[in-house]
Amino acid sequence: MGNGRGWSRCYLFLDVDPRTGRARLSYRRAAEVFEQHTTDLPGGPYTLHQLRHSGLTHAAEDGASTPILMALSGHTSVRSLAKYARVSAEALGRWQAERDPAGRRAGGRR
Repeated sequence: MGNGRGWSRCYLFLDVDPRTGRARLSYRRAAEVFEQHTTDLPGGPYTLHQLRHSGLTHAAEDGASTPILMALSGHTSVRSLAKYARVSAEALGRWQAERDPAGRRAGGRR
């Protein structure tokens, strides 16, 4: 029944993965683990929030449309989405070069 301290009831509130039977990490614990394991990387440590920004930015640079980016991020406002998806100058230049008619013609003559 328990040890008189209510410990047996504690397990009722754990978030358990039904496939493995193991408790899942809380967001706070996942953030701690992520930061600990990125400390030695260049520019680290990184946060889960930075990972979110990075994922949306890479999706934008790969050509994801605004509706796709909004669905990925959960944002309902393009203004708030713009804070997350910041395309680099390099990616913008690549995108423009791929779509420049003069550049495509010059590339096709080689």
